Amino acid sequence: MEVDSVINILAGSTLGLIVRIFIKYIFGKEKIFTSNTILIVNVLASLFLGIFVSLNITNKNLILFFCVGFLGCLSTFSSFIYQLFLLIQERKYFKLLLYYTEVFVLSFSFFCFGYFITSLWIS
Repeated sequence: MEVDSVINILAGSTLGLIVRIFIKYIFGKEKIFTSNTILIVNVLASLFLGIFVSLNITNKNLILFFCVGFLGCLSTFSSFIYQLFLLIQERKYFKLLLYYTEVFVLSFSFFCFGYFITSLWIS
């Protein structure tokens, strides 16, 4: 991998982490990420990805910075999986199913929303 690619990913990751910590501070002042703050960051990341994809950007460095670095660090897949695991441990299976569905449906919906709104705005 080229040095400029690594720098772009690191810079995007740093910015994504800062935004995620800010969101955690604003929306969830608890000891760990709650399911609500995880949902917020995943939905925001999906919205931003939908916007980015609709712009049809082909610049490799921008893709690495924004999609891989920023959005990769902003979204919290590992926290989402951990939250699902905790719900299984607590035997809250209905809440697990509801939360799983909520994250995927809202994330996909916001991706589509970002994509189509940006596409309409550009055309």
